[in-house]
Amino acid sequence: MISLLFQSPLTFFLLAGALIVSICIHEFSHALAAYKLGDPTAKYLGRLTLNPKAHLDPVGTLFLLFVGFGWGKPVPFNPLNLKNPKRDAALISLAGPASNFILAVVLSLPFKYLGINSLTGVFLGLTILYNLTLGFFNLIPFGPLDGNKIVYGFLPYNLSVQWEDFQRYGTYILMFLVLTNSTEKILTPLVDTTMKILGVYLP
Repeated sequence: MISLLFQSPLTFFLLAGALIVSICIHEFSHALAAYKLGDPTAKYLGRLTLNPKAHLDPVGTLFLLFVGFGWGKPVPFNPLNLKNPKRDAALISLAGPASNFILAVVLSLPFKYLGINSLTGVFLGLTILYNLTLGFFNLIPFGPLDGNKIVYGFLPYNLSVQWEDFQRYGTYILMFLVLTNSTEKILTPLVDTTMKILGVYLP
């Protein structure tokens, strides 16, 4: 992606901007959910903000620039401050992907009027694309992704113990999926179908 900075600076900044917006919305929503559920940890650490400085991870940002996809800093929370730690942790995890899907739906409304014939329209389209991608990617139930914590939180206790034990292999499974491009095969039809439902088309 960094090569675009020299080949097409405008495209680079549109892509980078769309990615940053998606990541910040995602992480802010984790922080907001934790705060609403009774845990002020993220607020005290300055994460209850949309300021990119609070959410961008150094390594994740480098991946964003060189690979075209990145991640933000995990939002910490203290389960001792939650009324129902197991369930509420799942809700906090769910808030990130949910916010990406909600933003994609909201932005699809002005996109239908602007189309791709304006810079604003292109930016909206890219932001919708990246929000859907980030949302679906984080629902993969392996490793450190939100999907793992969501599944664990909503499973009955006996099954959640087995799930937690199984997740010893979760990170390796996720790495395998990424390295074999299996995540792309999973995500592409989900994102493409949702884009069509929303009436968002990019060249």
